Amino acid sequence: MRKLGMIGGTGPESTIAYYRAVIGGVQEVAGAERLPELVIESLSVFRVLELCARREYDELTAYLAAAVVRLAGAGAQVGTLTALTPHLVFDRLQAASPIPLVSAVEATRDAALARGARRLALLGTEPTMTQDFFARPLREAGLAVVTPALDEIAYIQEKIVRELEHGVVLDETRDGFAAIIRRLREDAGAEHVVLGCTELPLLLDDTTSPLPCLDPVEAHTRALVEAITGSDG
Repeated sequence: MRKLGMIGGTGPESTIAYYRAVIGGVQEVAGAERLPELVIESLSVFRVLELCARREYDELTAYLAAAVVRLAGAGAQVGTLTALTPHLVFDRLQAASPIPLVSAVEATRDAALARGARRLALLGTEPTMTQDFFARPLREAGLAVVTPALDEIAYIQEKIVRELEHGVVLDETRDGFAAIIRRLREDAGAEHVVLGCTELPLLLDDTTSPLPCLDPVEAHTRALVEAITGSDG
């Protein structure tokens, strides 16, 4: 089994979810007494969001790349990001990385195709919804992608930064997100919703969302288990 290095802290709540899911996935594949070797390099989600807001992508890449180098130095043989927004510079980061990195965007694309999805609503941070790094691989695979209106994007961004990144989960926020998803279903024909921020599963799942949810954390952690165990999970 290969040692996994995770860039965490972006944000802390999703890092916990990744840690638990990778351990559980390895145990399902290899047995209850098998545990993965893991190392986590914890960064600041607020630093990442600040650099994205200023479009300082060279500095963002350098910030993440230094962490990947530290992971490799700690013995990691496979690396990953426990957040979706930093995937904005994933290609640059992979090019600078001394170890292979597993992409959450690619894992989500593969999960959507396996599910037979055709038209996806994409929610996430402002960069995820307004830039093309997440939607483009989905479209290139033949999937249609719709995003919220600008005022809805601003609302989602504020709730992620002010609440979810701090582990705050409010019913009124869940209702607000559900209303946006419902509108995208009715006005844009969305059939599934991509929870394109790793904190969104704190708020939404198939029981609370008006549309079936595609959870990138679930898809990504399955891919990570496969990468470190050599199994298809």
